[in-house]
Amino acid sequence: MNAERENLISEDAFAPLHRGEIYDPGIPEIMEKQLTYLDDVFTYNQIPPSNLAERRAQLESMFAEFGEDSYIEAPFYSNMGARHCHFGRAVYANFGLCLVDDSHIYVGDHTMIGPNVVIATAAHPICPDLRLKNLQYNLPVEIGRNCWIGASAVILPGVKIGDGSVIGAGSIVTRDIPAGVVACGNPCRVLREIGPEDRLFYAHGREIDPGLFD
Repeated sequence: MNAERENLISEDAFAPLHRGEIYDPGIPEIMEKQLTYLDDVFTYNQIPPSNLAERRAQLESMFAEFGEDSYIEAPFYSNMGARHCHFGRAVYANFGLCLVDDSHIYVGDHTMIGPNVVIATAAHPICPDLRLKNLQYNLPVEIGRNCWIGASAVILPGVKIGDGSVIGAGSIVTRDIPAGVVACGNPCRVLREIGPEDRLFYAHGREIDPGLFD
């Protein structure tokens, strides 16, 4: 983590972002840096797809951690410019990823993220009087290793998803999901465990070539 990112986390103005407490996100110290970070996201989205080296360099400069062989398709969006995002190795995110990274987002190695997925750490109080003051709070999100997050899924603040799990397309994930399961729906619920039959068949009973495991 570079010095600028450490400063972002340690400065008094930013401390409430990571403590789960209610705070005012519109204070000048936050807004000033956020606009700079949004410029970085804009820059990434303008880099031609063929310029892989420049894309990689821009992502590494933005993310708190961005692992080897990871890649994000453009456009992608991040309201803190991915400064609070930690991606492991070989993470792939398809078009339209939206990271509401007011606090930390962790994504494990080899996880795949479908198009138009939203991962949000920020929320607002239910009390209308507090929302009139534009107050919010943040809770970190953790996605494990080798997960598959289906297209247009929404992962809400404070959620943890265990290693190897699959989140079905269009799911709204409001609670923790354990490791090694298929989960889907609104709200997202565990459908079944991933088991031995998943080494034999894939979509709708189609057989898997055993040679693929070699």
